Amino acid sequence: MDFYLLLIIGIVGIIALAGLFVWKRSPAQIGKEGEIFIHNVLSLLPQDYVVLDDVILKTPKGTAQIDHVVVSKYGLFAIETKNYRGEIYGNDNKDEWKQIIVTPVTYSSNRFKTYTYVTKNMLYNPVKQAEGHAHALQQALKNWKYLRVVPIVVFTGKADLSNVITNHHVVDVDDLLPTILSYTTLYLSEENLPRVVQQINELNLRKVIKDKTHISNVKAAKRAYQAKINSGICPRCGGRLVLREGKFGQFYGCSNYPKCKFTIE
Repeated sequence: MDFYLLLIIGIVGIIALAGLFVWKRSPAQIGKEGEIFIHNVLSLLPQDYVVLDDVILKTPKGTAQIDHVVVSKYGLFAIETKNYRGEIYGNDNKDEWKQIIVTPVTYSSNRFKTYTYVTKNMLYNPVKQAEGHAHALQQALKNWKYLRVVPIVVFTGKADLSNVITNHHVVDVDDLLPTILSYTTLYLSEENLPRVVQQINELNLRKVIKDKTHISNVKAAKRAYQAKINSGICPRCGGRLVLREGKFGQFYGCSNYPKCKFTIE
């Protein structure tokens, strides 16, 4: 075979392998791997628990994509999956949480001296996501007036959650099943459980909506959210954003505090 043809084939192969590596490490693919892992964990629940994956429901602001919905006699569980590692910092009121990854790196050229490499990333508050998903489920199941919907955030990437302050369930994988099984108050009869599952399946837009459409809806909602902030309006309740002094410096808070605890730095 011609040398140049072999060279071209080799270069194309290297580019393809590099592209595959980049794709596998992309945020979307990492997130998908976490969702598959959580599905496998949820499959260990007792047989009377029904697991629904990737549920998309219509909302007044567009669509809500729920990673997993567990339907049981003891209520529904709206599960938001986060495939993150490192230290996670956040609380219920912050719009964004912080991820800090501390990596020790040893350089042999400097007598094997070890340095600390710190990576900081921001992520949208997953508690707010889970709360929004739980609300979307409640709205979709209005005819089941007293049915409880529990939001849960589960981290799959060996994250340190000791710096998360929350009144909701923010757990690692090991605590996911015990959290779900801790709910023992009956909300659904064995007869009505499949009816709720059927209603969710009928309302699920996954088969008719594309990921690009859902992402476009999310981006539009974020733009509207930011536009309110830029105009000095609280995006939660419509109050005014006023400058305040806090323990760590100045920040903007809602004029309707303490009824509304929205803040932004």
